Amino acid sequence: MKEPSDPVLAYQSLQPGDILTAVESLGFRCDGRLLALNSYENRVYQVGIEGGLPVVVKFYRPGRWSDAAILEEHSFTLELAEQEIPVVAPLARNGTTLHTSGLFRFSVSPCHGGRAPELDDTKLQQQLGRLVARIHRCGELTSFAERPTLDIDSFGYAPHAYLLDNGFIPEDLEAAYDSIADHLFTNIEACFERAAPTRLLRIHGDFHPGNVLVQEQQLHIVDFDDTRMGPAVQDIWMFLSGDRNEQTPQLEKLLEGYEEFRHFDARELYLVEALRTLRIIHYAAWLARRHEDPAFQVAFPWFNTRRYWDEHVLSLREQAALMEEPPLSWNSF
Repeated sequence: MKEPSDPVLAYQSLQPGDILTAVESLGFRCDGRLLALNSYENRVYQVGIEGGLPVVVKFYRPGRWSDAAILEEHSFTLELAEQEIPVVAPLARNGTTLHTSGLFRFSVSPCHGGRAPELDDTKLQQQLGRLVARIHRCGELTSFAERPTLDIDSFGYAPHAYLLDNGFIPEDLEAAYDSIADHLFTNIEACFERAAPTRLLRIHGDFHPGNVLVQEQQLHIVDFDDTRMGPAVQDIWMFLSGDRNEQTPQLEKLLEGYEEFRHFDARELYLVEALRTLRIIHYAAWLARRHEDPAFQVAFPWFNTRRYWDEHVLSLREQAALMEEPPLSWNSF
């Protein structure tokens, strides 16, 4: 069978042989064990190594990041690892951390097991807060040159326009969607104004329980694929769950740990619901942009159904109301 000449087609039809060939091109000897890991934006696999521990290989989606942006991500994680922050950084081979095999770009990292953190564990919440603060202390030393900034345009206006311009919103919902979006963007802009001036720093960007591995008392932070410039609170709010009464003590413990290493600007609490809203809008457009990928069609069969869009509009209405409420309380705010 003829090999694909298009990187996108090759990526979508990535085969076990391609994976093993790529890993062995760096001098590893694979033992044939191969396990697909939970990742949709990139293709990520655990690969068994003869006489050693397995490694994790990540194949990068074509067109998502430039080589320079990927290397900047790698550089940041290596910088954090040098400070003994438990991040999983890529391994260097032949003087670089970004490699090619045929049409594929990939990296290889150590394999660390573990489970997702339990969000009601107060000691773990404090530990997470300390780790985030240490990441941010490194993150504020300089700025990214090749990676984007988390802002209203890229996470709000652009994805909103994409969904409308490409016909994803059902025709009879377009007016309601547009109306609620106008309301949302007014509220989001107001939240950012109340939080101003907000300091931007290098952050994880997608820091949620699925990107933390817990093994006994040891934590490892993974997947810096969305690292970018942004406010510190972006790496905190996704660890808050439940209603306001449940989130408040969680926030207390996270920030109690955080402030052991770095001051937290309490004005950023005005951004929590605004950032949550931007994530909801951005997530819908992300699914829409990837809808033709066969892997996405299998993983998200419910996307682009009438029920999905009804629930999406409902969640946006709820966010409009939440942004009009006072921010979460904290003993320093």
